Amino acid sequence: MALALGVDTGGTYTDAVLIRDEKEVIASAKSLTTRADLAIGVGKAISAVLDEAQVSPDQISLASLSTTLATNALVEGQGGRVALIYIGFRESDLEKHGLKDALKGDPALVISGGHSHAGGEVAPLDIQALEAFLDSHKGISGFAVAAQFATRNPAHELKAAQIITERTGAPVTCSHQLSAKLNGPKRAVTAVLNARLIGMIDRLIGRAQDRLRELDIHAPMMVVRGDGALMSAEQARERPIETILSGPAASIVGARWLTGAENALVSDIGGTTTDVALIRDGKPAIDPAGAQVGGFRTMVEAVAMRTHGLGGDSQVHVVTEGLGGGVFLGPRRVLPVSLIAAEAPEIVHAVLDEQLRATTVGEHDTRFARRVPGIRADGVGEREEVLLDRLGDTVLPLSSLLRTRMENGALNRLVDRGIVQVSGITPSDASHVLGKLTDWDGDAACKALELIARRRVGSGDLLAKSPEALAQMIIDQLTEQTALTLLETAFAEETDGLGLPAQDLARHVLTQRGLSRHRGLMALDAALNVDVVGLGASAPSYYPAVGERLHCAMVLPEHAGVANAIGAVVGRLTLRRAGTVTSPSEGLFRVHLEDGPQDFSEPDAALGLLESVLRDETEKSVREAGAEDIRVIIDRDIRTAQVEGRDVFVEALVTVEASGRPRVAVG
Repeated sequence: MALALGVDTGGTYTDAVLIRDEKEVIASAKSLTTRADLAIGVGKAISAVLDEAQVSPDQISLASLSTTLATNALVEGQGGRVALIYIGFRESDLEKHGLKDALKGDPALVISGGHSHAGGEVAPLDIQALEAFLDSHKGISGFAVAAQFATRNPAHELKAAQIITERTGAPVTCSHQLSAKLNGPKRAVTAVLNARLIGMIDRLIGRAQDRLRELDIHAPMMVVRGDGALMSAEQARERPIETILSGPAASIVGARWLTGAENALVSDIGGTTTDVALIRDGKPAIDPAGAQVGGFRTMVEAVAMRTHGLGGDSQVHVVTEGLGGGVFLGPRRVLPVSLIAAEAPEIVHAVLDEQLRATTVGEHDTRFARRVPGIRADGVGEREEVLLDRLGDTVLPLSSLLRTRMENGALNRLVDRGIVQVSGITPSDASHVLGKLTDWDGDAACKALELIARRRVGSGDLLAKSPEALAQMIIDQLTEQTALTLLETAFAEETDGLGLPAQDLARHVLTQRGLSRHRGLMALDAALNVDVVGLGASAPSYYPAVGERLHCAMVLPEHAGVANAIGAVVGRLTLRRAGTVTSPSEGLFRVHLEDGPQDFSEPDAALGLLESVLRDETEKSVREAGAEDIRVIIDRDIRTAQVEGRDVFVEALVTVEASGRPRVAVG
């Protein structure tokens, strides 16, 4: 009997599941994610699932991890302090392509260097400027290095990385190692995000491995990539950007395994995000433009997934403009009031009771802050340090923590860095008020919603007449926003196209009237023409109403709450590498390799060398990662042009994929 352990570390819960012989789930369990030390939540979930199954740790032959932490960090703008070394580009390029947004105020150095399209050096690398920058910038958790045409010749990226490593010891991400495609600014964005995630994902994987050993589990550990395939833990630590959409990708693999669906939309609701993707002909589609998450388009191969900041712990924003008012949700995740009250009941209830006795609703009512233990605050500003000193190790209402308007920005920066968490009302609180959830402090949730319900809208009326009425308003809004995310995905995947952007079509008056079954001179009907597989622990609470809204079958499989953990152990170890052959002049064919370009007089010789190098690299890497029964697929994408009636070679992209099942440990 082969037992595989799957673990999914999400923003709110850590799930664990045991699968026997890749055929059946024999046990599953959940534990709250412990952000300060993720291993605590991982350990509790694993211990619980072992107890439920009544098996000993030495029976586990494979362990695999999927995580939404990288995705959540990018959606919420969190991560370490990074620096970008931008070689051969212009200073003005930092304003373009989302680089400034990706840096979030972190430092960047633009220096001379870089190569041409053909791989020749354009200018020498300015080593002196790089060394001066490194000496003057401390407290950097990771560096990103992006050089012009580094995929044609990575020499300057490699040299800069060597200098950074020698002088700082900090991890370095080179853009050419993340993608073989052109588009330097986009590769730079990807490298910055990778550098920002390195510390977070390294801590997660390292502590997870520690916890497995403490539990006497010595099976090899895998991590789910954003395309649903598996990679080794060591590979994930070096390339954490490839784990963005790891959790969502695992959920698709898990949904397919649980339901056998050939064609369906998969919608996975977590605490922070809702992730929607399409299974077509039994396979998830790969996004050809690269994974997009948190507003950034990356060069990471991942499932074609739409990730929205909408989950059970999404912040509820009150709309007071207009006669009726209302609410909308996300994209930021906050601590539910019911959860922070469960952790600090005396403080939270005393403050809520005091706020309820006031004659008016305060700006910061229901909002509390706490510092996340174990997260370092290196490099924060003076205002941030003042707030951290004031906060200490306790839970404080924002009304006590914030004393000037300028401190709001400092608090937001601390939240972005993951150093501080704040609370607010969420759909999880609404579910406690309506009796759909009982996990945390329902009384605190009721008090918080009563406070917010007292807010006045444009007509002068109360936002809601009771906590229950506001709770239902929040759940209805969750239903509406979830329906819109599903509609956007469906319109985006329409093969024929309908002439407008997917987000416009989803909100179009004809679509909305069709969903409402408009009957006038016109009869309008609209519906999703595909089943929806609803995943996530809260899916049974929220998704039946979504199915009714979209007039489609809503499939809620058994074990839907741990689909990510299931997907973590039923995939294959897969590695893809790509390289390029160009033709700088007629009769010359240049192979662009890690150690520099090589020239040939015949295209077949150039292509043959590139295929051989890539095949050796992928086979070796996937075998070292723990794969067996390895299968290799080679794809050539050759571009030619018509010149004087004959085909002329322009460029070729060679992609090699090696995959196999993880090798299980033998006890």
